[in-house]
Amino acid sequence: MLLTGGEPVPDREAAEVPIIFHTGAKATHAQAVEAMRKHLIDFRTDLPNARGAGYDQRTGEVVLLVTAADAQRYGLDAIRARAEQVSGAPIRVMVNNLIEQNLSVEGGGRVEGLNTQTQRRTVCTSGFVVTDGQRTGIATAAHCADELTYVDRDGASTPLPFDVQSGLGYRDVQVNISPEANQPLFFANRGAGSLRRLATWRNVASTRSGDFVCHYGESSGYSCAEVELTDYAPPGALCGGPCSPTWVTVKGPSCIPGDSGGPVYSGSVAFGIAKGVNRTASGACIFYYYMSTDYLPPPWRLMVAAPKRRR
Repeated sequence: MLLTGGEPVPDREAAEVPIIFHTGAKATHAQAVEAMRKHLIDFRTDLPNARGAGYDQRTGEVVLLVTAADAQRYGLDAIRARAEQVSGAPIRVMVNNLIEQNLSVEGGGRVEGLNTQTQRRTVCTSGFVVTDGQRTGIATAAHCADELTYVDRDGASTPLPFDVQSGLGYRDVQVNISPEANQPLFFANRGAGSLRRLATWRNVASTRSGDFVCHYGESSGYSCAEVELTDYAPPGALCGGPCSPTWVTVKGPSCIPGDSGGPVYSGSVAFGIAKGVNRTASGACIFYYYMSTDYLPPPWRLMVAAPKRRR
């Protein structure tokens, strides 16, 4: 754990897990996130081009992503100094062309629907089974089609009527009703037939840089990588307007269009639902980002397996 201040803190152990403390952070997590909310997300007068920002828990810094054009025009040192002056938080500036988009609805073959704006048949990836206590459904991304059809591995299809969605600020999630989704099961790797039973979830407040998570998408398939930035704010208006610093980034290179809505997990623990991708000009994935399952729209919640009774 990274702490502010310089006073040494003895290491300890909890539930047989060692906890190692390091000091020297220039700001607390709360201070860094508050700085992003108040200042960096609206840092538009000084940096007219797109920018993104996220929190690096391993260093205690806010990471400001700027375009190569702005870096050349203003200079990285000048950008960092101005950002620290405006925000009062420690800043690390990184050059990134900020070619970002939702993990859009192309390719694959898991949940299909008609985009009413383009009149094109589109494909996304289903996430986790959810319940409101009476009904069951499937959670996916809000930027997928509203009315969906689930296509199983044998090609059989099941209609999934639309119930609710939210795609603003800190959410990109949609729930479609499915009376057949009555067990907490998800494909960790649908191509390999790897079906898992969801046991629990990880809250976003407990997610750490360096956590190793896996992801399945209909286009990119199965992959695992490290969490990089927590509290990430994507650039532009990808969240129906400015994005809140609530998203979590995971290192590439496995993420391409068609992965939207797919499950992000570790073992049988849910972390989130895939939303967007940051890529190079050639299309290679630098990182993807997901919405924590904390933000499922009430009264919907994850369906998890009942704990085993001890004899």
